[in-house]
Amino acid sequence: MEISKEPKARLVTPGYCFIIAANFLLFFGFWQLMPVLPFYLQEEFGADKTSIGVVLSCYTIAALCIRPFSGYLLDTFARKPLYLLAYFLFTAMFGGYMIAGTLTLFVLFRIIHGVSFGTVTVGGNTIVIDIMPSVRRGEGLGYYGLANNIAMSIGPMTGLFLHDAGVSYPVIFSCSAGSCLVGLLCASLVRTPYKPPVKRPPMSLDRFILLRGIPAGISLLLLSIPYGMTTNYVAMYARQIGLTAPTGFFFTFMAVGMAVSRLFSGRLVDKGRITQVISWGLYLVVASFFLLAACVYVAHWNATCCVVLFYAIALGLGVGFGSMFPAYNTLFVNLAPNSQRGTATSTYLTSWDVGIGIGMLAGGYIAEISSFNFAYLFGACLTVVSTLYFNVKVVPHFQTHRLR
Repeated sequence: MEISKEPKARLVTPGYCFIIAANFLLFFGFWQLMPVLPFYLQEEFGADKTSIGVVLSCYTIAALCIRPFSGYLLDTFARKPLYLLAYFLFTAMFGGYMIAGTLTLFVLFRIIHGVSFGTVTVGGNTIVIDIMPSVRRGEGLGYYGLANNIAMSIGPMTGLFLHDAGVSYPVIFSCSAGSCLVGLLCASLVRTPYKPPVKRPPMSLDRFILLRGIPAGISLLLLSIPYGMTTNYVAMYARQIGLTAPTGFFFTFMAVGMAVSRLFSGRLVDKGRITQVISWGLYLVVASFFLLAACVYVAHWNATCCVVLFYAIALGLGVGFGSMFPAYNTLFVNLAPNSQRGTATSTYLTSWDVGIGIGMLAGGYIAEISSFNFAYLFGACLTVVSTLYFNVKVVPHFQTHRLR
């Protein structure tokens, strides 16, 4: 049983504020492009839906391939230099998109972007755990994740508004790059505790993957597949079913739901109700995805009701995922010793990214051969499987193997 030695449980410090700002600005640049890139690939390169899914998934595949190694490096060497290097590469790749004249070159930059994203997100999550008191970890991770939610609120909305207003793609890419440049400055101001190099035992699988976290990772992977479909294709889905309301507000309502959930979920996690919070979130997400798949039928019946339902679904997804994110993160960290915090974080994010990548590929493929509503119906069924697996397998496993 690991006991915290922090004399004070002060959460808000300058370093914590800087890392939250850096996280927000990084994800703002990321989310601003997320719903715009399918249109960019379609309009600039003439890509079909299947090709769009393949190109977009290259980013996630690259991120998940590097995550286990980034976790190992962050556990072995000083974390801040690796974090800053990855942040710089992530920022530079927005410029690469602007000079990519062919789809092949775009894919290359997309892969590099994914590698840097996979490293910088593991680094940020690990550093914020290092600088916060362990007794307030759930609450601290909740607020840290709230930066993502706010970015998700205004990022996609900004990107879609700029696109709909006829703003050129280089300008949109430049906005994302500018946001990340300011974020890089904030990241450089974070002061981290000294961490001497660690001599590691011979190479083994648990140096790269938290083996105790695999059951939870499977549940999270299944859950993230429909999430990947939603973040990348919900604007196209809305256009397909004839919704005239601004789809950028879908992400706004989703982020509002996440923000609201942070007000209580992190504190519940710190009180030990980790698995209960995840279960509650799963039930809400299951219902939301089935309703999202049904929007096509509601739109044929009454367009106004469909718009209201569309935004209500976004709010429900936000509350569900917003509750689960800090709980899942804490679950993985509580299964690992302090010397494997980076590995635990990378396993958590790798599971998420695998599902996101599958969601991008599956969403584009199913939409190409059928329609987006069937893609979301497929995703809804996966959330049911995830819920059953979590309650039957993950909860008992966590109670048996938790370290704190």
